[in-house]
Amino acid sequence: CKLTELLARRKAEAAAKTKNDGLIIGCDTVVFAGGEILGKPKDKEDAKRMLRALSGKTHEVISGICVIFEGKTVTSHEITRVKFSEMTEDEIEFCAEKGEPLDKAGAYAVQGTASLFIDGIEGDYFNVVGLPVRCLYKLLKTEFSVSLIPNDM
Repeated sequence: CKLTELLARRKAEAAAKTKNDGLIIGCDTVVFAGGEILGKPKDKEDAKRMLRALSGKTHEVISGICVIFEGKTVTSHEITRVKFSEMTEDEIEFCAEKGEPLDKAGAYAVQGTASLFIDGIEGDYFNVVGLPVRCLYKLLKTEFSVSLIPNDM
């Protein structure tokens, strides 16, 4: 959790250097499976290795988020559990060949081909996509008094 928060903060601070005002959001996501942190795969073979590690198991998707606004910096994180079904070697090969995994933590996009193999999600689906929307909204509301709901409702 601390790693993803640190990475999110670094991204937000880097963006803040190029922008002088406004709301800045940094986010970073990793997959934690079998005691190993799975970032983005190096290549197709690494993607297949990661998919094999996820096959038939439940893993955690952890996103760190950092918001910088009006001189204040706040970080938080979200954890979502994802259960994969057993995958055959042909299914793993198919997913790796699609190219989707190469720029995704854990070598899969929940909204892509991998959706064929997801048995369940416990927590924030959008966290698995890559932005923990509910966590972001809570930070904006509680830490910055920013609401996305119009006052005249």
